[in-house]
Order: sequence, then C-alpha cells, then structure tokens
Amino acid sequence: MTTTRVEDEAILRTLLYADLFDYSLTAPEIHHYLIGTPADFETIRDALEHSPWLATRVARADGHFTLRDRATLARLRDLRRSSSSILWPLARRWASFIGCLPFVRMVAVTGALAMNNAQQGDDIDFLIVTAPGRVWLTRALVVLLVRLARLLGAKLCPNYVLSQSALSERRRDLFVAHDLAQMVPLVGLAVYAEMRAANTWAAAYLPQARQPFQPEPELVRPGWQRELQRLGERLLGGRMGDWLEAWECRRKLRRWAHCACGPGALLDAEHVKGHFDDHDGAVLRAFEERVARYGG
Repeated sequence: MTTTRVEDEAILRTLLYADLFDYSLTAPEIHHYLIGTPADFETIRDALEHSPWLATRVARADGHFTLRDRATLARLRDLRRSSSSILWPLARRWASFIGCLPFVRMVAVTGALAMNNAQQGDDIDFLIVTAPGRVWLTRALVVLLVRLARLLGAKLCPNYVLSQSALSERRRDLFVAHDLAQMVPLVGLAVYAEMRAANTWAAAYLPQARQPFQPEPELVRPGWQRELQRLGERLLGGRMGDWLEAWECRRKLRRWAHCACGPGALLDAEHVKGHFDDHDGAVLRAFEERVARYGG
C-alpha cells in the first residue's frame, strides 16, 4: 500500500497538535484524531512504517509516535498516565455528586485528564450541561460542591457550564473540535449524543473522532440520588428558581465586569465559560507556526 502526501501531512499535523500538549500518540490514536483527512487504519499504519517523508520528521519510541526531536515524550506520557490514574477515581466520584445536583443533565471530564495527560496536582476539569434557564443557579450549586471537594483534597474546576438548549458551539475551530472529541462523558450519555449531533461541523477538522477514543460507562446513580435531584428541582423551580437564576447571573457579571475576557469566553443566559485569556487562540497560532515550520 502506498500512502499519499496528503495522508502523510495529515499524520504530521496530528502529531504537531499533540506535541503542543507534550503528548505522544499511538497509531490507533493518530487514526482516531487524524486532522482534516479521513483514512483507514491500515493506511495510517503503512504511512508510519514506510513513508520516507514522515521518516525524516517522526520518531517512534515504545509504541508511541512523536516529532523527530521529541522522542522523550513517550516516557513523559507514561508518567502522566500514572498521575491521571490517581485522578480518575476522584473524577468519577465527584461527577456522580455533581450529577445529582438540581438541573444537571450531563457531566463530562475535559482537559488534560480526558487524555490521561494530567500532571500531579492538576485540577479535574468538568463540562456541565444544565436544564434550560438554570445555568447560573446550577453553577453556583456546583461551586459549593467544588469548595467541599477542595476541603477533602480534590481540585475540581467546572470550567464550562452550558444549557441543554445551547449545545451547538458558537466558536468553530480545531481547538473546539478537539475539546468535543476528547471529552469523556460520565453522566448523561444521551445528552452527550445530542451535543455531538449538534456539532457535526467538527467532522471537518476531526472526521474520525465522532465518539470518545475510549468510552467510559455511564455512572449508575442510585435511586436516592435521582430522588434528591427531583426534590431540588421542585424546590428551585418556578418563580423562586427564576429569581435566583437572574440574581446569580447579575451578581457574577458585576464581579467579572472588570475582567478582560478572551475570545473563548461566553457569559450569557445559556453559557458560563469564563476564559479570561486567549489560551485557545494561542494554541491555534502555535499550531499554525509549527505546521509551517515542519512543512505539514
């Protein structure tokens, strides 16, 4: 089998993106996260083994692929996998607690842990989907749980809270597509499926990453958790919940009014994504610079 330059360049781009996060990839992961160009696994494996063009740019170490001068990332990945294995039980436990809060419809792990690339002491990042009209109130309840978790030694970060009525992402680029592809849903798999269906545009960037690379089974919530959630929603529904939602929204927007929000931030009735720097943009600019440098 002979691969084309298009496929070779797609492999290189995929490795360049992972390299931004000091992350090596296996051949199945390269196939799954292949950027821009669909290809079957045999084609990817053949290119990695036989392409002269890739051979001058890509190294293999312990079953992982990296850029030629970054082979040490395979060892770093082992270390971070070990750190991540410590965080995953905490992530599942606290996702279960978050999932029984009123109006929570989905809880997913995002960030470094979702890729088993967390360092010791890292936060556990969560994306949380809420019932419509309860984004700010639900986030406030989650923050209370985050503070309790910190007292017990767990560092949680609900870095994106959005409404089930706003699952389609406004910002559409490779960074957001990767976030969607990498997230690991733990509560609300049906809502996760809705979210992926609402963002089919991401297939233009990652045509083969339509599901998590290693899906986690949905957490089984005991009956008492579901009853507790229903009770909370009865108490915080209606006019009382509407008033608390509006009050919390006004309170937080006043507090954040002095902050310079980056283009990745979203603070409105359906989103709480307080990204006050331009991390997303910085990653994409660095990626484009590396593509130009390596000829991908």
